[in-house]
Amino acid sequence: MSNGAPKEIADRELVAQAGRRCRVAVCQAAGCLSTGAAAVREALDRSLADIGLEDDVEIYGTGCLGLCHAGPLVQVEAAGAGAVLYERLDTTSAATLVTDHVLGGRPVAALLAQGQEAFFSRQQRVVLENSGRIDPERIESCVAAGAYAALQEAVTEMTPAEVLDEVMRSGLRGRGGAGYRTGLKWSTVAKTSAARKYVICNGDEGDPGAFMDRSVLEGDPHRVLEGMAIGAYAVGAEQGYVYVRGEYPLAIARLKAAIRQAERLQFLGGRVFDTGFSFRVDIRIGEPFSLPHQPDGHLDREVLVEGTERIMREIAALLPEWQQGRYRSGPIESGG
Repeated sequence: MSNGAPKEIADRELVAQAGRRCRVAVCQAAGCLSTGAAAVREALDRSLADIGLEDDVEIYGTGCLGLCHAGPLVQVEAAGAGAVLYERLDTTSAATLVTDHVLGGRPVAALLAQGQEAFFSRQQRVVLENSGRIDPERIESCVAAGAYAALQEAVTEMTPAEVLDEVMRSGLRGRGGAGYRTGLKWSTVAKTSAARKYVICNGDEGDPGAFMDRSVLEGDPHRVLEGMAIGAYAVGAEQGYVYVRGEYPLAIARLKAAIRQAERLQFLGGRVFDTGFSFRVDIRIGEPFSLPHQPDGHLDREVLVEGTERIMREIAALLPEWQQGRYRSGPIESGG
């Protein structure tokens, strides 16, 4: 695939989006799905078909929209207007939303998400900034929002050493209490002379009731894969693994689909972006796994292990927005 292909994909997708009356994003994260979001999406599709607007309105699934207690959530963004968030929809109210808002252009006050301004006004999303903007099951949608642009820049315009330097200067640190510098960790791995190196995304969550990694993997899997690939290029790895809990079937399914899509477009696999860099990603589900050892029992491998959230920030560290301070509130990055 030519290096111009991502731009061509993005341009086609953006033109298609601009040509529609509005975009309707239905939260397809696990929380909303558990309260009936799939049925709401089907009702929206039926209602649009009944009035002949199925080709003029884009209905798509998206990642977590934030108000998990108020699902199913639906976001409507009409051409030339801001996004409007609706809460606790069912099949009946979904039909009302289509008639009044999508067709009539009038937001349905009784269905609006309550307290959303107070909840979101002081937040600045970083890790989940694409929720509501992309369909995580369509790579074209993700590319239109910038997916794989940082990876393309890294492997076609920068050396591994330059990527390491960029990450070091970005100030990116771990999300744990130690705040360990990402650039220092990567530099250590890059300097080793191991025969093979691996990048591992740790998608496990040990804290009770913690679902951050699940939300990320469900809502923006391509960004996770892109971050792993950038790290692999910087340290000299050609193989990656994503460890995912077995209790996250939706995250697993979307990751598998994302890997297939990225390999098809040569964003992963052999000769990424038609360069000499190759990187393959496999998934390990719900149980510990070991890497191959030498016959004498020596592990002649170097492993770079990163948490899901930090991998997402690796992309931001290469973008102008990060360098201009948009994402930073101090030496340790702000919350997602």
